[in-house]
Amino acid sequence: MKTIETERLILRKFTPDDFAAVHSLFYMVWEPNTEEQTRAFINMAISKANETPCTNYQYAAVHKETGNLIGACNLALSGDEAETGWILHRDLWEQGFGAEMGKTMLQLGFDELSLCRVVARCDAENYGYYRAMEKIGMRREGLFVEGRRAHKLSDKQYGDELSYAICKDEWDTGKEIAYYNALPVVFNDFIDVPVLSDNVIHLVCIAKKPAVPEKKYVPSYDFAICKGSEKIGEINLRIGYVGYGPDSSSLYYGGQIGYNVNEEYRGNGYAGRACRLLHPVVKAHGMTKLLITNNVTNTASRRVCEKLGARFLRLVRLPEWIDLYKEGQRFSNIFEWSME
Repeated sequence: MKTIETERLILRKFTPDDFAAVHSLFYMVWEPNTEEQTRAFINMAISKANETPCTNYQYAAVHKETGNLIGACNLALSGDEAETGWILHRDLWEQGFGAEMGKTMLQLGFDELSLCRVVARCDAENYGYYRAMEKIGMRREGLFVEGRRAHKLSDKQYGDELSYAICKDEWDTGKEIAYYNALPVVFNDFIDVPVLSDNVIHLVCIAKKPAVPEKKYVPSYDFAICKGSEKIGEINLRIGYVGYGPDSSSLYYGGQIGYNVNEEYRGNGYAGRACRLLHPVVKAHGMTKLLITNNVTNTASRRVCEKLGARFLRLVRLPEWIDLYKEGQRFSNIFEWSME
């Protein structure tokens, strides 16, 4: 079991010299342990860490700045699944250390051990713990009434338990979202857009919608798709990558481009032509990649992406908070269209 270094922590094997710190840690967070119980835990953690292959990764969390042992985390394997958990000295709660440990265990499980799924559980009253699980991308799966012994500050015998989980494809999607959210974009103001034409259709800008920062809505352009003097559809271009939602990921699921061609004009390649005509506007705002998404049942939209040469990224499960989910859609195809 190797030592892992994070931004603020060093995660290493336990040693017998950790007794005082571990005993203090357990006393503050859980029921008071006897010295024998604390030593038994340390001996178990050392033994598990030295197994080959390791199936229960037990880490002591040492604060880089102080050198003090401030917590612990683990990843316990069961086939191609695992359960993770962490504990932190109470003096350091609400500083993001729990999420830092949890994210590192997910990285270990998915990126190094190729697991398919990781779960975690906590007391339903432990707001800081389950918010940390949500912060690292885990999703709430269940509430078990009186599913565990109540915490030490409760006057009840049993407490409710929350169960969270994350799958490999969700983890990979989260990394992909972080990549796109970090891409450059230039927006000082809307540009003057002339009529954009390819001699078959032309686009006329009909609206420029400012950003709505409190909702994390990015600025956007709306265009009418026209053939001759007739409007045959619409296309929308959103400027930016970071959208709204729990993790500012709505643009990953919804894309930067949305289009609709009137039914009687479909099947003539007009949607693809309209997308290509947006190129100078996209370049003016410094964007090099666009995401285009479509419902798995929308084969026509998928063909548009394929004809554009867009790269298929993945079939993604939609989160419950997104508008598309509320409208009844459950999965989306995600395509990347390069402007380079």
